Amino acid sequence: MTTSVTLRRLPAGDPRIGSDVGPLIRTLRPALDADGFARFSAEAQAQGLEFTAAYDESGRCLGVAGHRALATSRGRVLFVDDLVTDPALRSGGIGERLLDELKSLARALDCVRIELDSGVTNQRAHRFYHRHGLTITALHFAVDTAETP
Repeated sequence: MTTSVTLRRLPAGDPRIGSDVGPLIRTLRPALDADGFARFSAEAQAQGLEFTAAYDESGRCLGVAGHRALATSRGRVLFVDDLVTDPALRSGGIGERLLDELKSLARALDCVRIELDSGVTNQRAHRFYHRHGLTITALHFAVDTAETP
């Protein structure tokens, strides 16, 4: 892992959201172009989405987590929309640092737990989540409304 990693919560409107966060999120969501990311992030930040980014000493963004606190019938949760590390730096501890930060943030926000969705084919991520104490507690069902009569 990089010797020095600094975690920063980026406020809405921070230009680093477009320059640093966007390219990493788009490694997870390749159908999302830069303009689409800008539209998504503006709308989602208005709904409470925040980004926590990991930077090395040179200012390069190494990984990012998009998250928001939600009130649910199960209690207040910190929902992680995306957690991604630069593909060239995976398995270097950056994801672990981000997840540890999210756990601290969840406690500070009085959340009863952290929740996230992970695609069923993303087995490498599943191993990471299991290794760090996350368990499968539910199934997430979806239907594309554009294709549904």
